[in-house]
Amino acid sequence: MFKAAVRLMVIGLLLSMLGTSAFAWDEVGHKITAYIAWQRMTPEVRERVHKILMAAPEDSQIPTFFAGYGSRTLETRRREYFMLMAYWPDIVRDKLFENRFKKYHNGTWHYSNVFWTVKDGSPVPVEGLEPAGLALQKIDDFSKLIRSTATDAEKAIAISWLEHLIGDIHQPLHISAKVSDFNPKGDQGGNLFLLTPKGTPRDKQENLHWFWDSILAAYQPNTRDLCDADYLDPIAQEIMRLYPYEKLKDTLAPDKVDIWAKESLEISQKKVFKDIRFFEKPSDKYKKMAFETAQERIALAGYRMAALFNEAFSTPATTVTSVAK
Repeated sequence: MFKAAVRLMVIGLLLSMLGTSAFAWDEVGHKITAYIAWQRMTPEVRERVHKILMAAPEDSQIPTFFAGYGSRTLETRRREYFMLMAYWPDIVRDKLFENRFKKYHNGTWHYSNVFWTVKDGSPVPVEGLEPAGLALQKIDDFSKLIRSTATDAEKAIAISWLEHLIGDIHQPLHISAKVSDFNPKGDQGGNLFLLTPKGTPRDKQENLHWFWDSILAAYQPNTRDLCDADYLDPIAQEIMRLYPYEKLKDTLAPDKVDIWAKESLEISQKKVFKDIRFFEKPSDKYKKMAFETAQERIALAGYRMAALFNEAFSTPATTVTSVAK
């Protein structure tokens, strides 16, 4: 009982230090993506992934987040732990935990921005500006690592980053850096595209990246202060109903991360910057489009994440060859 109480106190302390800033899909988006992945992962793979996460290095604090005791089923606690670990790469941004921050935070891993602009009404690449960010490279690196002879401690870090980065690159603005007269060096994934009036104090400014990060929670706010199970699970289940696996399976393109990124870039070019203006709030029509687009992207991210983990961690089928006597 004492160990359980200490663990819960540590978890509470860690979470209380995070603040409310959103990065990539916010906490809601990342957890829902992981929920969808968990539903598609086989029982064997769930067990394997959980065991690996619990073997993470102590200074990462990853094992600390698992509530090993409680009245709910072990399966539920493991699922919610897996969901939280999709957000761990944002948790380690907290500079109050200096050693963890220095060792595990990597800001350039969260995006792979392609520079582009509009010419004669069509999107075109911008010459002389190389793509920025390492998200695509790190997904490839971590996908190889979890299939290698690396230790479970190393694989635990890789799993959490894969959970997070697969979600990240399905957010259209994590692949996009639009060049314009306002932002001749690119808009940093919409972070420099302001939606609040000119002269708004910096701490009250809102930008396009933040808007897309938080669209699920903004469109379906947790006004009743529900716990994750009561708030997030129904949202995830509704997304899976609207975008079932059978409907999307032919577009999964397993392991073809470049295709996933291309989809996000095209959405950014064709939808994200359409009917939106600097220093103006998005219209209700735009908000609806963004919400529905985010739902589909999160569904795809979840299904693709599950496919990756199922392939990497399933026990290979044993071929039995009969021998004539």
